[in-house]
Amino acid sequence: MRLRNWIAVLISVLLLAGAGVVGILVNRSTVEAVETVHQNDTTALGTNNGTLTGQLQKNSVRELTLLLGQIAVRLAADDAKDGASLAVAAKKSTTFQYGMITADLDGNFLTASRTGGLPAQDDPAWAPLWDKIKTERYGFSGVMNAGDTYVAAVGIPVTVGGGAVGYLIGLNEVGQTPLHNYIRELRSTAHETMIVDTAGRIGAASDDTLIGGVVHPDIKARLDRDEAQFVEYTENGRDMIAVVVGGLTSDWSYVRTQTKASFDGAVYSRSQTLNLTLLAMLVIGVVGITLLGYRTQIQRRRADERFQALFQHAPDLVSVLDGTGRIVFSSPSTTSVLGFAAGSRTGHSVFEVVHPEDQQQMREGLTTLLSDPSGVLRLQCRVRTADGEYRWFDFTASNQMQNAALSGVVINARDISENRAFQERLEHEAQHDPLTGLPNRRRMQDKLHSSLRADSVAVLFVDLDGFKPVNDAHGHEVGDELLRQVADRLSACVRASDVLARVGGDEFVMLMPGVVEPGDVDAMSNRVRYVLGLPFRIDGHEIQIGASVGVHLAPAAGDPDEALRAADHAMYEIKHSRRVPAGTVARVGRHRAPD
Repeated sequence: MRLRNWIAVLISVLLLAGAGVVGILVNRSTVEAVETVHQNDTTALGTNNGTLTGQLQKNSVRELTLLLGQIAVRLAADDAKDGASLAVAAKKSTTFQYGMITADLDGNFLTASRTGGLPAQDDPAWAPLWDKIKTERYGFSGVMNAGDTYVAAVGIPVTVGGGAVGYLIGLNEVGQTPLHNYIRELRSTAHETMIVDTAGRIGAASDDTLIGGVVHPDIKARLDRDEAQFVEYTENGRDMIAVVVGGLTSDWSYVRTQTKASFDGAVYSRSQTLNLTLLAMLVIGVVGITLLGYRTQIQRRRADERFQALFQHAPDLVSVLDGTGRIVFSSPSTTSVLGFAAGSRTGHSVFEVVHPEDQQQMREGLTTLLSDPSGVLRLQCRVRTADGEYRWFDFTASNQMQNAALSGVVINARDISENRAFQERLEHEAQHDPLTGLPNRRRMQDKLHSSLRADSVAVLFVDLDGFKPVNDAHGHEVGDELLRQVADRLSACVRASDVLARVGGDEFVMLMPGVVEPGDVDAMSNRVRYVLGLPFRIDGHEIQIGASVGVHLAPAAGDPDEALRAADHAMYEIKHSRRVPAGTVARVGRHRAPD
């Protein structure tokens, strides 16, 4: 009898142990899947913000380049005129209001827009700027002390004849930049977000008090890697974890830190409790098996309810597709994000809500993903909401066809419409004149380059006659309104295929692709002079001005810069010739700009 009892106990223990081991393994697999999704979400968010951070830094280079095109610098030491030009440029800037500096090719300061509060020339944080500017045509410094202020520098070369003769450097107060303002919007009680330089100094943060500080040494040691990575470390006795995204435009890195406990969340904590419970079941009898089995089911049901609650309020969409693109599962957040009723999209093709222009890209991506059993796909496309509006989403898709628990393609999607709109607005502002809304010099030059590759282009350089007296007599507000009305009149003259740009204070350029007949250019020139010769009425004043128009017919495959210089030179000859009245059209031809 005793032997039989021991056998029964042994069998019960073995069954219980087997059930416990199976339960632990299943729970571990579930936790790993949840952790994988959570890490993928965190990495995707960090990469997204890192990409936007890089775009903001690129915009600072564009702004500095635009400012260089609006000033003339002589690159002389302690030059008063250079100092005045730099001060005006810094005042206009939205990023470099702290100050601007010119430097020679050896990196020595020449002239600055301010007399004090500059970082030391021997500060090690200058090194990344000088290293990169020679190969990339721009460079970013690290964070530096300028008295009681932390600043960072952006540098571009000043070129003459295609070669660098010096450098223009813009200084920004890191605590006041658009980048810092954006990162500050990411503040949360659960984590801290930072942008750090290559030396680990903080140049932007969700907490203003962190500016100028240095990240933890374990994070600093991982800043030179381009891929997104997780770093675990201990700080002030607490276990911490950081996601680090390197390889930004300036070689800076995006860092988000939080406690390990907050990162793991409730699901991980409950899984540990469940493991302890399963281990305890190994030492109790048959009755304990029944009771603890019931308790385990209750706990799992509560965990499922909690998990569903997290899905219900998550800002991301989680869906599972079959091999044909039909939706097998969609998270409850589909209702709050897209407006569709819960479960209403199940059984429908995902392509029904994808924008027609993006469907081909998504079909090709899905085909490629299905061919790779461990593949992961990242793409952005527009998705239709229940009310018919299309919004931009960032998709992360992973092939889980071999995973019996899923048997499909798992998609995690986040609404990035606001980020896309912000990027597009920055791009538009970088290519358009803020006063008239016309394309600026940079966009005009890009259009001239692309047009000349395939066709001839007539270039008309228009300079207003008598504009300065208007400014002197009536003030800059009237002058600005005059420029806007001039832009409107010129816009009414050009064809749909033409390009009209404002390239200077009172200078405009017209590009007429495909025009080869001098008579057509004469007609346009006469029209320009006529419409600009008509009186302008501004604030009760009748204002009369004229225009000098320089013309150049550039052949296909011609030099764009030479074409623009030739038209400018033709206008200059008309404006300053004593023999030809101001506003007369130049003879159409291939004018050579002076050396």
